[in-house]
Amino acid sequence: MSDSKPGIVSLGGDSGGKTFHCGTLTYTKVALAATFAWLLWGDFCFTLMESVVPTLLPLKLKAYNTPNSVMALIMTTAPGILTIAMGPYVSVKSDRHRGRWGRRIPFILWTLPFLCASLVLLGYSEPISAFLQSNIRILKGFAPTTVTIGVVAVVYTMFRFFNVFVSSVFYYLFNDVVPPQYLARFYAAFRIVGTLAGSFYNFFVFRFSESHMREIFLGAAVLYFFGFGLMCLRVKEGQYPPVEEKPEGAGMLEGISAFFRESFTSKFYLGVFFFAAFGGIGGTISAFGVFFNLEMGLSLEQIGQIGGVAPWASAAAIAVTAAFIDRWHPLRVTVYVAVFTIIHSFMPWVWIFITLPGNIFFWMLLGWIIISQFQGGLSGASGMPLYMRVFPQSRFGQFCSAQGLLITAFSLLTSLLAGMFIDFVSSYCSYPDFGYRFIFVWTTVFAIASAASIVIAYRKWHALGGDADFHPPAPWAESGIERVPVVTTIGPQTRWLNLAFRCFDLIMLFTLVASVVILTWMHRNGFPTALWSNMLLVLAAIIAAACWAKVSIEIQSDIAKVERGEQPRLGIPHHGVLLVVAIKFLFGTLIWVIQVFVSLKMGKAHDAFIFSLGNIIVNFALIGGVYFLCWIERGYSFRVDQNLATSSE
Repeated sequence: MSDSKPGIVSLGGDSGGKTFHCGTLTYTKVALAATFAWLLWGDFCFTLMESVVPTLLPLKLKAYNTPNSVMALIMTTAPGILTIAMGPYVSVKSDRHRGRWGRRIPFILWTLPFLCASLVLLGYSEPISAFLQSNIRILKGFAPTTVTIGVVAVVYTMFRFFNVFVSSVFYYLFNDVVPPQYLARFYAAFRIVGTLAGSFYNFFVFRFSESHMREIFLGAAVLYFFGFGLMCLRVKEGQYPPVEEKPEGAGMLEGISAFFRESFTSKFYLGVFFFAAFGGIGGTISAFGVFFNLEMGLSLEQIGQIGGVAPWASAAAIAVTAAFIDRWHPLRVTVYVAVFTIIHSFMPWVWIFITLPGNIFFWMLLGWIIISQFQGGLSGASGMPLYMRVFPQSRFGQFCSAQGLLITAFSLLTSLLAGMFIDFVSSYCSYPDFGYRFIFVWTTVFAIASAASIVIAYRKWHALGGDADFHPPAPWAESGIERVPVVTTIGPQTRWLNLAFRCFDLIMLFTLVASVVILTWMHRNGFPTALWSNMLLVLAAIIAAACWAKVSIEIQSDIAKVERGEQPRLGIPHHGVLLVVAIKFLFGTLIWVIQVFVSLKMGKAHDAFIFSLGNIIVNFALIGGVYFLCWIERGYSFRVDQNLATSSE
């Protein structure tokens, strides 16, 4: 909200205590806490509502044997067109709206009845399609399932149309009513509440998806109508300055031209945009994740339990890691996590070659999800702070819209391809559902593209001043930059770097020792064929340990050079994410050992070999990831054990 105060709006009454300000809003402690509570309650209702549709709709469409390509068209392509067409328009109209309810809440409140009606219609799609087919002559020539799919497609498009109004402005509301000094803490609480809402739905509701689908849709509509509607009535926006008139002669075409010229001409911004866009492409295939889990032998109840437990771990991770995001810098956190996400997305390829009983796969998957949450927490907590730190404040909404436009356009172009990819792969499989195991091939490809994009932006960020003196590029400004406060960040710390290196040492050592133990166990229990292949894996483990020792020694040597005031041969990686990732994969080696012994106990030596081979490949990938991070820091990380930012505007 603007700092100008055409009229002060006091919330909480007069108080002699400390007050908090956001534009024309003035809060007491009690009023601020109440505003936070209502916003978080609204987020809880909104998250539950948004969790229902994308999880139930694939099951509904699958029940009618809808092709995967058609499913992607309904769930992603058509909504994407709406987002591209409506999102920027709604955002601009909201910025310029002035009314007694504010500029954000009217767009949420007046679309609320229509959005809830869409949820109800989705629940009653079958009787609606039967009524239409019996009363409209042209529909009588179609199969009932075809008509039902058509009704679902139309109603879901209606749902997404009205949801564009909410999703486009709800998050802007925070910047208008939350005092700036509390935005980061509120965002962390916001993520935790949303995560726990998703957990509640997955743990207690999702198991009834097939038996009580209609009731779930109706419940979501009722909760959203009364819960989210109550938030709209209780949260108050302040007064805004008058809308600036457009310069004479500046028409719509000139405005569009300025939008694209300012947003898409900087390589730095393009790197950030494409990072998010490629990430969005990788996520387009997530709609088929439930079918992968079903293919692996899980029941809907087990899928719901995983979806219920994982968010609690994620909420705990966000609560712990959020405090470190600003200290390590959200861009650096994002880059480091993106590099290791490539390894994370590659690991599930193992399920193309292995099938475990559903109950065993359930515990393996749950264990891996839990130990991955701290890395995921870093990623989740750094998202919005990243954009707040690197986008120009004067055009923050514009750059968020530009990024969203690119994400939607890319997802729109590839969503149909995601379904076609699954259909294509399935056509070459022994049975169709096996094709869902290849969704991780898709996510890995775009994880690589996403990481490459943000690495380019990170190197450009370093060149533009980095921690010490970065200011967002501003093509519209005479100086070419927009001056912003420089926030102090913590540089690489030798103490924590050494701890991270010791964890990587343990990963390599544990892999080697466990490989020898497994080899011995196989020899004693009569696995002659697998014995020789696993001897090769032991040799590979030795090579991996030697490679890591070489990389570790080189980094330690560079740290010593920096402490002597010399320039390092490579760069010094930051300790933060490295330590989190090292701990994650250290626990991951324990899961690998369990997987191998379970396979051997079941007499599946081939599966044990594949698990071991995958673990060795991951170790080499970890070494490569650390070395790559040294490379991207090359030329800039010349200080250790001190703060990196030295100036402030």
